[in-house]
Amino acid sequence: MMGEEISGRLKGFRSGFVMLAGAPNAGKSTLLNRILGEKVSITSKKAQTTRNRILGVLHREGAQLVFMDTPGVHRATQGLNVRMVDVALAAMGDADLILFMVDLKSPDPDAEGFVLEKLEKQPRHVVLALNKTDQVPAEAVLQAIDRWRTVYPFQAVVPISAKHGHQVDALVEEMAGMLSEGPPFFPEDALTDMPERFIAAEMIREKVFRLTGQEIPYATAVTVESFEEKERMVSIHATIHVERSSQKAIVIGKGGSKLKQIGQAAREDMERMLGTQVFLRLFVRVQKNWSRDTRALRKFGY
Repeated sequence: MMGEEISGRLKGFRSGFVMLAGAPNAGKSTLLNRILGEKVSITSKKAQTTRNRILGVLHREGAQLVFMDTPGVHRATQGLNVRMVDVALAAMGDADLILFMVDLKSPDPDAEGFVLEKLEKQPRHVVLALNKTDQVPAEAVLQAIDRWRTVYPFQAVVPISAKHGHQVDALVEEMAGMLSEGPPFFPEDALTDMPERFIAAEMIREKVFRLTGQEIPYATAVTVESFEEKERMVSIHATIHVERSSQKAIVIGKGGSKLKQIGQAAREDMERMLGTQVFLRLFVRVQKNWSRDTRALRKFGY
């Protein structure tokens, strides 16, 4: 009897994995957070903020969409960037549907062309999202739609603003309708498969991206040394790794001011995520040229 009840409830239910693909800074992480209504993927105005595959689960009436946010795809040649692109391309093989995002305001023809080369070699349906419609004239949006429809046989082309949510629901509806019938992959309360410890490290790294300039963000990795849940708070000790002593001095700032600013901003995000008080202690260490060191890349999870 129970089996018949479950079967009846799932009849017509659709589910699948959707890969978010695109050039660096196309707005993939912003879109994922907008779709979920929660922050699971860090963002900044700097390109290549996302370094890992981040999974987010959207529960809809009659459908479950499992999104895979990935690093920006481009023609990488060195160390960390090569690994990041490999992560993104590997996700194509795990996807049931690919969402290709394009930045209308600041297009990247070379990276976009590279993505198209990869798309042409796989059989999955592809939906095109033309992002940042709020930052370009309406005429430019219409021209982009016409041009992109001649480039690749997309299943749908949807102009959106991930930042403001314009047309995002319509985009989700398009994708949900393309998924095959099947049971949900995750329970209804699941938002992501990433542990809180990982998200905490990413929140710290996001603040480094947002609060420092020049090469500092790209020379930074974050590891969480301890994540201890206590009765009324969570205690987190984390290390910010940089490549040179001069970078360490910048991250710490005069009298520790920059590190304090990074810690305070990250702690506020963590408290919203965890729903409790957080004690955050940050250290800064130099790991020379870690972004080009295979052993260090593995140590930091890349």
